[in-house]
Amino acid sequence: MGAHDMTLSRRDALKAAGALVVGVCLPVGGLKAQAAKGPPPITPNAFIRIGADDVVTILSKHIEFGQGPYTGLATIAADELDADWSKVRVQSAPADAKIYANLMLGAQLTGGSSAIANSFDQMRQAGAMARAMLVQAAATAWKVPVSEIAVSKGVISHGKSKRSAGFGTFAEAASKLPMPKQVAYKDPAAYTLIGKDRPGVRVDSADKATGRAKFTIDMTAPGMLTVLVARSPRFGGTVRSFDAADALKVKGVVAVKQISTGVAVYARGMWPAIKGRKALRIEWDDSKAETRGSEEMIAAYLEQTRQPGTVHGQKGDAAKALAAGGEVIEAEYVFPYLAHAPMEPLDGFMVFDGTTAKARFGSQGQTIDQGAIAQVLGIPMDKVEIETLLAGGSFGRRATPSGHLAAELAEVAKAMPVGTPVKLVWTREDDIHGGYYRPLFVHRLKGAIKDGKITAWSNTMMGQSFMIGSSFEAFAVRNGVDAIMSEGSSKLLYDIADFRCDAHVAKSPVSTLWWRSVGHTHTGYAVECFVDQLLVAAGQDPVEGRLAMMAGNPRAAGALKAVAKLADWKGPRAANGRARGVAVVESFSSYVAQIAEVSMGENGEPKVHKVWAAVDCGVAVNPDIIRAQLEGGIGFALGHALYAEVPLEAGRPTVSNFNDYRSLRINEMPEIEVVIVPSKEAPTGIGEPGVPPLAPAVANAMAALGHKRPARLPMVRA
Repeated sequence: MGAHDMTLSRRDALKAAGALVVGVCLPVGGLKAQAAKGPPPITPNAFIRIGADDVVTILSKHIEFGQGPYTGLATIAADELDADWSKVRVQSAPADAKIYANLMLGAQLTGGSSAIANSFDQMRQAGAMARAMLVQAAATAWKVPVSEIAVSKGVISHGKSKRSAGFGTFAEAASKLPMPKQVAYKDPAAYTLIGKDRPGVRVDSADKATGRAKFTIDMTAPGMLTVLVARSPRFGGTVRSFDAADALKVKGVVAVKQISTGVAVYARGMWPAIKGRKALRIEWDDSKAETRGSEEMIAAYLEQTRQPGTVHGQKGDAAKALAAGGEVIEAEYVFPYLAHAPMEPLDGFMVFDGTTAKARFGSQGQTIDQGAIAQVLGIPMDKVEIETLLAGGSFGRRATPSGHLAAELAEVAKAMPVGTPVKLVWTREDDIHGGYYRPLFVHRLKGAIKDGKITAWSNTMMGQSFMIGSSFEAFAVRNGVDAIMSEGSSKLLYDIADFRCDAHVAKSPVSTLWWRSVGHTHTGYAVECFVDQLLVAAGQDPVEGRLAMMAGNPRAAGALKAVAKLADWKGPRAANGRARGVAVVESFSSYVAQIAEVSMGENGEPKVHKVWAAVDCGVAVNPDIIRAQLEGGIGFALGHALYAEVPLEAGRPTVSNFNDYRSLRINEMPEIEVVIVPSKEAPTGIGEPGVPPLAPAVANAMAALGHKRPARLPMVRA
C-alpha cells in the first residue's frame, strides 16, 4: 500500500466535511466586504460567487504557494460554468473544515499533491450548479424554455428572441432560486478550458510579477510587534535559564518572554528583534537532546539494516530465492537530512482579544492550525479565524501534524496583553536549523540474476517515522507499519517473483516531516538505481528491461514508452562524452518517467545537459502548469541531489542558509522537454511527482559513463 492510500474513505470525508454545501452563506466578513457593489452576489454554493459586475470569484480551499491550484480550481469551475476567463478571480476560502475539507484527507489541508485530484468533481459540480441557476433565472425573466438558453464565455443568450446578457444581470434572481438537486456535467469533448494549452493563464502571476501580491512577511498593523524566538541549538534541548537584561537594552525591544519552544523577543521591527535575540544569554538543558552526528547515525542505521526489520511488503520467498543461486548483487544507499528551505520562511500574524483569535498566514493545514491555536489559547476552534495568505513556497514545510508554527504564534500572542498584534518570524537560519527535515534514511538491497532475469529482490531500510507518535498515527500506521517510510519500495512497478521490503524505525529528537514527494525522495532513488544496476548486469537495455517487467503497470509502461520516444532512446550511450540514464516512478497516483543526458566535468561533478520527461497524471486540467511543475520539480530535485544536505555534528546542524545549503543555480538548469501522456483517468497529483525520477536517472547515466552510481547523496559533497 502506498502511504497516500492512507486516506479516510471518500464517503466518510464527505459526511464529515459536508462536501459541496449548497446555499451556505460564507461566514467571513472580509469576503463579503470584497463583493461587488450592487445586488448581493449569488452563492450557488460555497465555492463560487458571481457579482453584478459579471465577475466570477472562485473560493479556493487549497493554499497557493506556487503550485497552481488557484488556476486549476478556477479552470474546472469556469469550464462547467461557461464563464468568461477574463472575469474569473480567485480568493482563499476561510478556514472551515465543514465546508472546505480536502476530500482525500478529511481536513482542510493542502498536501499529497491532491489539490486538483480531490477537487475535480467538486468544482465541476459547483460550476454546473451555478450555471443551471443562472440559466433558470434568465429563462424565467425572458419567459422562455430553459432548453432554449445558451451560455458561452459569460454571456447568457436566447437565440429566437435575440436577447443576451452577462451573468451579473441574473445574479440576484439566481441567488433566490432553490439549489438544483442534480446537474449534468459537460461531455469532456465540450471542454473549452480544461486540457487546453493557454500559456500565461495563471491567475496569480500578474500580482506576483508586479509586487501587488501580499505575503505574510508583508504584514503590518498599528502597534504590531515582530517576534523572534531563540530555540535550542540541539533538537530536544530546553531552556534551563536565561538573562534578558542586555536584550532589553536594545532600542526597540519591548519584551522578552519564555515560551515552550524557547525565549521570545518582542520588538518594534525586525532589526531590533534580531539584535535583541542575539543579546540574550541562555543556558540550555541538553539532557534529552540529540547529541549524535549524522555520521554516527548513518553507521548505526547501516549496521541495523543487516538484520531484517518489520515487513512492509513481500511476495514469494526472497531469502530462499537469493540463496538459490545465480549472481547476487548488493548495494547500500544513504540519504541525508534535507531542509525544505522555502523562499519565504515560516511566519504568521495574529491578534488575540481574549476570546477570539484572528490569524493571517500561509496556512497549509488550516484545520490543524485552528486546533493548535485553540488549544494554546483555551478557546473553541470556531473562535479561531484564519485568513490564508499566499505563501512563498513550502515543499511540505507549512503543514505539520502538530501545527507547531500556529501553536508558537498563539503562545507569543497569549504572552502579551490582549489585543497586541504580533508577527512571528522564522529567519532562514531558524528554518534550516529548526528541523522538520526529510528524514535521514539508509537502504540495503540485495538482488539475484539468473538466466538474464531478475529473480529476487530484498530491501531493508531504516529512518525516522514522522507519523508514529503524531496526530495522524491512528489512520496512517497499520500494525506498526508507517507506509510513508516505504512508499515506492514496498510495492514495485516491476513483476519480480520473490520480493521483500522491510524497515526499522529510528528514534531521535530531530524533528522530521514530509518533503516534496515524501517517501519517494529516497525510495525512488534506491529502487531505480538498483533495478538499473541489475538490468545492466543481466545484459538488458534499461528501457526494454523495465518494460519487460511492467505487464501489471500499463500506465507506468506508457510513460516510459513516451519518454523513450521523446528522447529517441537508442540505449544509454550517447556521443561526445555523454550518456543517458532512465528512471520511472509512480507517486501520488501519477506516473513520471525521465531520461537525463549527463557528462562528467573536469572537476568530477556530473553535468546534466538535458532531461526528457513524460507524465501520466490523468486528465490534464492545465497542460502549461503541468509542464511547469515538471520543470520546477526537476530543477528542485537536481539541486538537492547534487548539493543539498543538513549534516549534524554533535546534534547541531552545520549549515544555515543558501551560502552553505546549496541550491541549483540558473546556469546549471538543464534543458527540459516534457510530454503529457493523453489520459481519460481522473486527475492525479503533479506538484511532487516530477521530483523522484531525476536523481536516479542522473546516477544511471553516470554509471553508463563508467562511474559508480553515487551510494550517498548529495552526489557532490563538501
